[in-house]
Amino acid sequence: QVQLVESGGGLVQAGGSLRLSCAASGRTSSNYAMGWFRQVPGKEREFVAAISKSGGTTSYADSMKGRFTISRDNAKNTVYLQMNSLKPEDTALYYCAVDTYYGGSYYYTTRASDYDYWGQGTQVTVSS
Repeated sequence: QVQLVESGGGLVQAGGSLRLSCAASGRTSSNYAMGWFRQVPGKEREFVAAISKSGGTTSYADSMKGRFTISRDNAKNTVYLQMNSLKPEDTALYYCAVDTYYGGSYYYTTRASDYDYWGQGTQVTVSS
């Protein structure tokens, strides 16, 4: 079992920044790839970013490249999502997730179906 708790969401004006955190407990999260997804009501969960267990490999959805940065601190069992130049269309409930597949140090996945544990989400609202 892995428990994930997101924090850092809130209301921000367009062009602003937020930093989301995802604290993991239970099984050692540093052994696994992790990711961030987001969802708005009535739409499917959307991939945002992923990071390998080593932190050496990352991946981003096209619309987030250059604006968002995913990172992790394995000593703190925490993954971060730095979001800059936020747009109103970034408004969503943001979730972190962990994939407990024992991939290599550079393994990650962008598919929501590959992730085994999810947090409850943190709301990000960007006003125009």
